[in-house]
Amino acid sequence: MKILVINSGSSSIKYRLFDMSDERVLAHGVLERLGERDAHLIQEWAALPEHDQTSEIQVQHIEQAVPDHRAGLQLIFEQLQTRHVLNNLNELQAIGHRVVHGGERFKEPVFITDEVLEAIRTMIPLAPLHNPANLEGIKVCRELNPEIPQVAVFDTAFHQSMPPKAYHYAIPMPMYRDFGIRRYGFHGTSHHYVAQRAAEYLKQPTEQLNLITLHLGNGCSATAIRAGCCIDTSMGMTPLEGLIMGTRSGDIDPEIIFYLRREVGMTSNEIEKMLNKNSGLKGLCGVSDMREVQQRAAAGDVHAVLAEAMFAYRVKKYIGAYFAALGRLDAIVFTGGIGENSPRIRTMICGDLEGLGIQIESAGVVQQDCEINAFHHSASKVKLLVVPTNEELEIARSSSIICEQKTH
Repeated sequence: MKILVINSGSSSIKYRLFDMSDERVLAHGVLERLGERDAHLIQEWAALPEHDQTSEIQVQHIEQAVPDHRAGLQLIFEQLQTRHVLNNLNELQAIGHRVVHGGERFKEPVFITDEVLEAIRTMIPLAPLHNPANLEGIKVCRELNPEIPQVAVFDTAFHQSMPPKAYHYAIPMPMYRDFGIRRYGFHGTSHHYVAQRAAEYLKQPTEQLNLITLHLGNGCSATAIRAGCCIDTSMGMTPLEGLIMGTRSGDIDPEIIFYLRREVGMTSNEIEKMLNKNSGLKGLCGVSDMREVQQRAAAGDVHAVLAEAMFAYRVKKYIGAYFAALGRLDAIVFTGGIGENSPRIRTMICGDLEGLGIQIESAGVVQQDCEINAFHHSASKVKLLVVPTNEELEIARSSSIICEQKTH
């Protein structure tokens, strides 16, 4: 059976089609500049064997006006069929949707009903930049394909196993009871996926492992995992808390906000934009892409050198904190664009941690198996792994499981 995974944003729609018999990607694409006259769709696919015996990967570009999500999804569905990736939409076992915020209600993926849609809508104040677009994608897919099961997979769900001592803020309890102000965490689908892959690589059940997973990309988060369950994570009520990111500040003294209002005269909107869009690596050295940061650092840019050092230092501090929270650590897992592709950052993070039983192999990546790299020294008590994330596959797997449960 085939499952289509959709990540619907405010100005883009990303999608990936899987054949779940072997978890092969049949097609994937992204529609950008949604709502503009020059919207751009790029799709890669391998045609079905009955239509093309070569099954070579083909690439298609379409540029046209796409006024809204309905027109965008109609275009995507048409192209999947026109390019013979699907003979018809009835081949889909389900459509799996990424939803950023599930609040406290959703602790696992769910079959989408009218009640679920309403619950997602009520959580818009918790994720005003993401949940509305996620919700629109779901509503349109249900209207266009009412017979196809739809499944919601939440970024926050994996972190709902955090104990109260980890998710509460030390503010008056009515703020939690009346307004839901607490730590929720994000990137949960990625953390869950790489934790499972690490357990497979280590040939141990997840129930016997203590892990720290590090999702390092434009957005960054760290998670402490005991026996397959999250016990703490670095992002909070919003994705702004925690590690230094491409454009987000991560942890700061909250009094800075009031100082900026009082002494600098900035508005709430200006401060929010600064902390989310113009801080992090970008705020420190002018660019948000770690590859460019490192190029500038190598050329002697002192601000880029500082940005790189601060980024690694903040991750190192979280490793120490989560080591203490877990009590015992079996492995640290790196994923995301930076985590997977920057040996220099991994070395900066893991260096000088011998006191925690962490020893890095000076040669960098020394072992490889099924796309997973290990870069720890043979004497290291803690394994150091690089595991490519695959959130779309995790969503597809979850959607398949939910559909099977519903059938039985």
